[in-house]
Amino acid sequence: MRKTIQTLNGAVFVAGKGKKCANSECEYFGKHYLAYGVLKYSLPQSTYGLDVLAFIGWQHEHEHQQLVEIQRSLNQRGVEINESNVGKLYRQFLALLGGAIAHTQEKLAATAVLHGGLIWAIDALQPEGHGTLLYVLYEVLSGTPVCAVQLPQAQAERLIEWLQPYKELPYTVLATLSDGESAIIAAMNSSWPNAPHQRCQAHFLSNLSEAILPLDTKLRQQLKADLDGLPKIPESSERPKDPSSQQQQDNTPFFQEFPICHQT
Repeated sequence: MRKTIQTLNGAVFVAGKGKKCANSECEYFGKHYLAYGVLKYSLPQSTYGLDVLAFIGWQHEHEHQQLVEIQRSLNQRGVEINESNVGKLYRQFLALLGGAIAHTQEKLAATAVLHGGLIWAIDALQPEGHGTLLYVLYEVLSGTPVCAVQLPQAQAERLIEWLQPYKELPYTVLATLSDGESAIIAAMNSSWPNAPHQRCQAHFLSNLSEAILPLDTKLRQQLKADLDGLPKIPESSERPKDPSSQQQQDNTPFFQEFPICHQT
């Protein structure tokens, strides 16, 4: 494995060589071991450094900056990134943060008492648009990231197995939330069959716009082609001015043009 990673201090090239157990008498014979030292610099399937994730998380959580503001800050630092990838890296930051928080159970318990239950949501991310999927489980009402798992492809059975420990938590589940991926919906319905499931409105509206966007683009192009044939609007009046009327207008007293209203 080799890749170039963008960090706050510039680009860094890293490489890792995996190995297989060659001991035929070992129970792990033939098992492939990755070079996990590379994870000190970036997450798998990601070309952004962990310092970039930390920067995004800090700016959003503590400086209360919007994703587009964080994007501009990173661009000024020489990191090539768009707003969409800033959002994906922020989700990864939450997943890492969730694994490091020791009081997650306390937050979930407090949320269940305050709202009468929890709302579970799963978001699937592809850091580079392809390859391994990163699934993040978080609680909606408290915004608490709980855990994450990486899978090579969407598998309902694997997701159900992953959700098993959280299915056994002693909290009422008010609802579940996800995008339209069938594997996620099947896993959540299997894990919490009595909780209503709802599609994320952001994903739903995005899916709607995907069908409308080509038609809208075609309409704008057609309107542009039709309107280009019309004469341009003149910047000033093309009607010749009457010198006498202009002189009469110039001689009009100011108080007649703007009469003063007297109240009694």
